[in-house]
Amino acid sequence: MISEIRRRAYLDAMQVASWLPRTELPFAAPSRPALLQPLVELEPEVPQPSAAAPAVEPSPVVPAAPAAPGEPVMRPERPPLRVILSEPKKPEPVDAAPEVVAEQQKPIQPPPRFSLQLMRAGNVLLLVELPTGESFQSRDPAYILLKDLLRAARLPDKPQQVGDGEPIRWPMLHRGSLDQSADAARDYVQGVLAGELEQMGCACLWLIGLSALRFAGEAEAEAYYRELNIEGIGPALAMPGLEHLMEQPGSKAQLWQAMRRSMPRWLVSLNTDMNDR
Repeated sequence: MISEIRRRAYLDAMQVASWLPRTELPFAAPSRPALLQPLVELEPEVPQPSAAAPAVEPSPVVPAAPAAPGEPVMRPERPPLRVILSEPKKPEPVDAAPEVVAEQQKPIQPPPRFSLQLMRAGNVLLLVELPTGESFQSRDPAYILLKDLLRAARLPDKPQQVGDGEPIRWPMLHRGSLDQSADAARDYVQGVLAGELEQMGCACLWLIGLSALRFAGEAEAEAYYRELNIEGIGPALAMPGLEHLMEQPGSKAQLWQAMRRSMPRWLVSLNTDMNDR
């Protein structure tokens, strides 16, 4: 027996493209599946003899001479097989739900930015928007105006800071992966107010400034000079920011009218506390 490489060299020299061994050859490469399929030749249709035409005897079939042992059997060369691979059918796009599409198209809003100071004057709790973002100083014009408002409302004109005195700032970037959205800011501010009211209640809450009104009272500037009833917190008086009051002195008259309407809340409570003492 010869090796497969030498056997293929002999066959190429004899221009034999396809061949099948009579017996299994040792050390031979696996046969191609296409060559192992039997050759099916369609037999020609034999016309039926008619009565008029004489019958023709078929010519005898001469059997082919058997091949010598070890000699490859010659097969007629077959055309190469063409394999046509069809492209996989792409799945049709599925329309997303309208709610998902609306959520994807909704623009990402930047986190809100504000600084609020929580203070207490008698039985009134103050949530004041800081004009400069920093805590009040004794000579700040905004702080002087706040003291004037407290005196006009017959409340102590030296409000006390609540807790450690640090303003409520947002965004809280130092908290790492904390949600910084407007909803998270609203929940945080209302949580701080609820915690303070749980320790010490109040007769009324003053919301001074748009940020205080928006993130504590869930209202906008249209609610200025009105009294709100916040769920879980209680009654609150919506006021413009101190900077707005300084720039537009005419708005002080509207604020005074609103304060007069709500004044019985803290005055009655204040008088009751004084009588109890």
